[in-house]
Amino acid sequence: MSKETIGFIGLGVMGEPMCRNLALKSGRPAIAFDLDKMPLMRLAADGIEAAPDVASVIEKADIVFMSLPSSQALETVAAAALAGAREGRVYIDLGTSPVPLTRKLEADFAQRGAAYLDAPVARTREAAIAGTLSVMVGGGQAVFERILPLFRCFAADVTHCGAAGAGQAVKILNNMVLFQTVMALSEALAIGRSVGLDGRLLFETMAKGSGDSFALRNHGLKSMIPGIFPERAFSVEYARKDLRYALELAAAAGIDADSASLVDRTFERAIAAGFGGQYHPVISRVIGS
Repeated sequence: MSKETIGFIGLGVMGEPMCRNLALKSGRPAIAFDLDKMPLMRLAADGIEAAPDVASVIEKADIVFMSLPSSQALETVAAAALAGAREGRVYIDLGTSPVPLTRKLEADFAQRGAAYLDAPVARTREAAIAGTLSVMVGGGQAVFERILPLFRCFAADVTHCGAAGAGQAVKILNNMVLFQTVMALSEALAIGRSVGLDGRLLFETMAKGSGDSFALRNHGLKSMIPGIFPERAFSVEYARKDLRYALELAAAAGIDADSASLVDRTFERAIAAGFGGQYHPVISRVIGS
C-alpha cells in the first residue's frame, strides 16, 4: 500500500492545499491535474507530478481524489474514471454533491470492481492549509479504513457517517444550518445597527453568551463586520448550490424546510444584486436594503 500512487483532480481554493498535504505527509508519489496551470506549477515544487489531462491521472493513480466545483464537473470526471476503472482502485469525491448522484456513482464503480467514497470537507481554506479540515465520509467500512491514513493527512476530524451518500447528507445539512446562522447574524446586525449599536460590539458580546457560534466568530467577526467578502472563497453561488441539495432532500422527504427556503430567496436577491461571486456572508448587504 505504501507505494500506491495518489491522484488528485481539481486544485482550487481547497484542492491545492489538500493535495500538497496528501503528498508531503503520506510520502507517496502523487500526480495532479487542473485546468489552471498555476497550482500545478506551485505543486511541482513539492514533488507532485503535473498531469496533462484527467485521463493521465486515472491511468497512473491507484487512489484518485476529486475536488470539483459542481456535480456537472464531477459527472464528467467520473465518466472518464469509470471508463478507466480497474479492480482495487479507489475514487473519492471531496466536493459537495447530490446524495442520489453519489449513490449511483458508488454502484457504478462497484460494478467495475472499484470503490467509491463520498468525503466532503468542512472548515476554511486556512484549515485546508493547516491540515485541520473536518471530513464526513460515506461508503464501505473496509475502504474507509484503507483511506483513513490519507484523510488524516489533511483533516483533524474524520467521521464515517454510514453507507454511500451519508457523508454528503451530513455535509449538506451542516451547510444548511451554517447558511441559516449567517442569515440570522445578518438580520441581527442590520437590526442592531438600525438602533445605533456598533456591529463589532454586538457580535463580540454575543460571542460571550448563548448566541455564540462558529459562524459568528468566523463569518460574522472576520467577514461581515469588516466588510470583507473576497472572490474565490465560498461564494453565494456555490452556497446556493449546496442549499438546493438540502432543499431537494427535504422535498423528497415531504418536509417543509421554511427557514432554508428563506435563505435560498435571500441568496437569489444577493445574486441579482451582483454579489453572486463573493463570499456568501455578503448576503448581509441585502438584508434591510
